[in-house]
Amino acid sequence: MMKNEILKSWIEQYSAPLLKKALYMLSNKEDAQDVVQEVFLAAFSSYDSFEGKSQPLTWLMAILNRKIADFYRKKYKSEPNIRLDHFFDETGSWKNNDVLNDWDVSGKESELLDDRDFNKTLEECIEELPSRWKILLKMYYIEEKKAPDVSQELNVSTTNLWKILQRSRMQLRECLEFNWFSRS
Repeated sequence: MMKNEILKSWIEQYSAPLLKKALYMLSNKEDAQDVVQEVFLAAFSSYDSFEGKSQPLTWLMAILNRKIADFYRKKYKSEPNIRLDHFFDETGSWKNNDVLNDWDVSGKESELLDDRDFNKTLEECIEELPSRWKILLKMYYIEEKKAPDVSQELNVSTTNLWKILQRSRMQLRECLEFNWFSRS
């Protein structure tokens, strides 16, 4: 089979899983479609380097991960800084110490994670995060990548990664407090 025919069959077979992963990571359909298109262009350009030691989908997913990292590197550099003044006063102390308190879920943590409505609320809260925070959060917590790997992929210092993850957790906590726990 010729290169063009093989790549055409890959597009037919693997577009859906690639798009699903890209959409999950990017949370924007147009951006996801663009990145998947870039994956196939890269695969076409570097087809001769594909040795067949892995499945084509594995190779394409690796390209997708690099393309998503490139996408966020560009976006990360261009987005404005996020301010968290509503958490701290002028001395740098917490304005509201409730953020330091534990939620009263007394042994219901596993039930909470099985609750479809809670998971929907959590996903909505994640989607409200700034996009440059969202990718770091998803890579570190959901894909369970190690901090040095996330830092390297997105060209972010480890210190900055920890700061962004902390700020993301604070914002998620505030969102969940308002949208879930205050309703209970």
